[in-house]
Amino acid sequence: MSGWTAADIPDLQGRRAIVTGANSGIGYHTALQLARHGAAVVLACRSAERGQAAFDRIRAAAPGAALTLGALDLADLASVRGFAARYGDDPLDILVNNAGVMALPRRTTADGFEMQFGTNHLGHFALTGLLLPALRAAASARVVTVTSGVAWSGRFRFDDLQGERRYSRWGAYGQAKLANLVFARELDRRVPELTSVAAHPGYAATNLQEAGPKMAGNSVMAKAMVLSNAVVAQSAATGALPSLYAATAPDVEGGACYGPRLLQFRGSPVKVVTPPQAAKPGLGDRLWQISETLTGVTYTPAST
Repeated sequence: MSGWTAADIPDLQGRRAIVTGANSGIGYHTALQLARHGAAVVLACRSAERGQAAFDRIRAAAPGAALTLGALDLADLASVRGFAARYGDDPLDILVNNAGVMALPRRTTADGFEMQFGTNHLGHFALTGLLLPALRAAASARVVTVTSGVAWSGRFRFDDLQGERRYSRWGAYGQAKLANLVFARELDRRVPELTSVAAHPGYAATNLQEAGPKMAGNSVMAKAMVLSNAVVAQSAATGALPSLYAATAPDVEGGACYGPRLLQFRGSPVKVVTPPQAAKPGLGDRLWQISETLTGVTYTPAST
């Protein structure tokens, strides 16, 4: 995998992909490269305006690309169900669960969930389950769920999963990103008809870093994050490479995680070590049962 770049993506003609959060950052560059290499890509975006801007940029960069713009708000299960109803009829080869929020002041989703857990994990859990028939209809479907290096600090507080008694912006983010990783592993175990993997971008410059400080009214920290992105971070295009590798490379291992080569911080994508708490016995099953209860989405067996 040494030096793997977007130029190594195989021909994706005839394959269909959905990328959540495709309007900016990692999601935009993931969608762009999938489209450039022939996939028919659905840009799943919360903002119609930003989604249209991304659609136009990709169309300009890849004039022959087969693109569709779809409305999806992962913080609203009604929106998730509506999106799946609109885009779940045809076989789906690649689903990239990319969209997310980071280190926000405590907010709740339309369904009353803590925003980071609700958006980053529960929204994608529901979306994947609702799209499962389309994924099963494809010859060798892949689901890529984007996690973060912050998952190493993540812990589940099952007695206060929504942060109602005590809330930490970064604690909630770590919990949500650990949930992404555990979900990717558990999905691969439970649904052997597809390949489920996790990916993380390392430290990549996106708008996520400054969104939390802005919402908290901390302009100094927002400016510091902008400076850090400019000086330290790798580009969003490079940060998208682990997601692209996980979605397209022939030697990807189900249940594994792919991230940057250099200390999981930057560089070309490789299979990376994951935090030991993600592999605790029974954890995947416990998170799965809770997620089904909260979302109302049940993953039916293939024979059903």
